[in-house]
Amino acid sequence: MLAWTPSSALNPGSGWPFSPGQSGWPGQNPGLNPGLNRGGSGWPFSPGRDPGGFKPASQWNPTQTGHLNVPYNLNLQRGLYDKMMLTIMGQVKPNAKQFTVNFLRGNDIAFHLNSRFKEGGKQAVVRNHKVGERWGKEERYTHGGFPFMNGRSFEMKILIMFEEFKVAVNGAQLFEFKHRVRELNQIDRINILHDVIIISVNVDTIP
Repeated sequence: MLAWTPSSALNPGSGWPFSPGQSGWPGQNPGLNPGLNRGGSGWPFSPGRDPGGFKPASQWNPTQTGHLNVPYNLNLQRGLYDKMMLTIMGQVKPNAKQFTVNFLRGNDIAFHLNSRFKEGGKQAVVRNHKVGERWGKEERYTHGGFPFMNGRSFEMKILIMFEEFKVAVNGAQLFEFKHRVRELNQIDRINILHDVIIISVNVDTIP
């Protein structure tokens, strides 16, 4: 496993938006899985710790860490499955126009998550899918508005359930997206594109 020392570019003292001690899926009872805060692979902060301080990488076992190359690709040997959770920790570039997370089945995009910072002077988190070069219907509504800020760090959790994707950013649930490609085990690749710095990508299973 790669060791990771956080870059000073993240400026954790002023820009890191997380609440210490939170674990698992937002709103989940931490008592259900206390291991997430004690050497598990969920939320990487220990209770009561300054959110600007990080636990050593050896204690929270991320899938991949460091400044990962973008475009970033992650192959999933068994595809998606119920209660799988993807956690992306990163930082939006200062002059970002957009960044994208795609869940792929071959050439099809089962789930396209596109955060747009400057779309006609507005911001939007757009979701869609594409099968056979044809895009579906866009979804744009989010709970609580646009969660990202240029130059600021974020933590995105994407929870795969039997019926839908659930997405939370910085501890707040953002939206749900019903599966349009139902064969979850065939969705076996994730890519992350555009104006974002990726610090870690972690795959976990919630209780």
